Amino acid sequence: MDNPLFDGELVHSNRILYTPSPFARSSLLHLQEVGDLQARQAHASARSGLASYLFFLVESGAGELEYEGLRRPLRTGDCVFLDCRQPYLHRTGQDLWHLRWAHFYGPNMGAIYRKYQERGGQPSFHTAQAERYRSLLQQLYKAASSDDYVRDMVIYGKLVDLLTLLMAESWRPGPVRAARAKRQNLQQIKDYLDVHYTEKITLDDLAERFYINKFYLTRVFKEQFGQSVTHYLMQLRVTQAKRLLRFSDHSIETVAQECGLSDANYFSRLFKKVEGISPGEYRRQW
Repeated sequence: MDNPLFDGELVHSNRILYTPSPFARSSLLHLQEVGDLQARQAHASARSGLASYLFFLVESGAGELEYEGLRRPLRTGDCVFLDCRQPYLHRTGQDLWHLRWAHFYGPNMGAIYRKYQERGGQPSFHTAQAERYRSLLQQLYKAASSDDYVRDMVIYGKLVDLLTLLMAESWRPGPVRAARAKRQNLQQIKDYLDVHYTEKITLDDLAERFYINKFYLTRVFKEQFGQSVTHYLMQLRVTQAKRLLRFSDHSIETVAQECGLSDANYFSRLFKKVEGISPGEYRRQW
């Protein structure tokens, strides 16, 4: 668990980079990061390919979100809830914003986010309950910074409360487009990769597990998500490798194994191909 005060040229922030227990990581909704920031200069932040979900509240100021090919203005009292596996960018405007946020994940988050979307939930929306969201995020921060021996369960409860509030605000009855069923089928495969990327996975395995033609899977997955199954799997593994290289003292061989690649030499070549530097060089940067 890390609790730094960051005071830079672009932002002033408090955050906790949280490390859940193995039980929480495998079985519960679990926290990855929580904090708040005050922008000091206009700037943008872009991410993609992260096994994480992000919620943030704009407590003051204004900015915008780019997500799913759309640009959405944000103002005080707006909330953002998005899937960080998809590319996104948010930026503050000249009215420099103050944000409060949490990154979290869990074995069923893909299904939960799909249900949020089915109910009419949007990546950004204006809330009349900003104080409730603010309170929940503050409670998450407090729980993550405590030494309570059941804090993973406390955090789990707060995340359930957050998602329950999001579900309540998302409810907008209306027709569900038929095309969504097709998207959900492939989303299940994507969710499976997010959980099982440390295992040996082939197109034949996926085709058999999900009762789908592998050539159809290859074509439609790329159409829907903008990259091949193989590239997405590689991206997941490299992202996990970067996390382990930065926040653990595991050997390169162990990192490779925990990312689903038993050959450390192949892992190093793959990592350098994607990141432009070797795993050892990447670790030394931090």
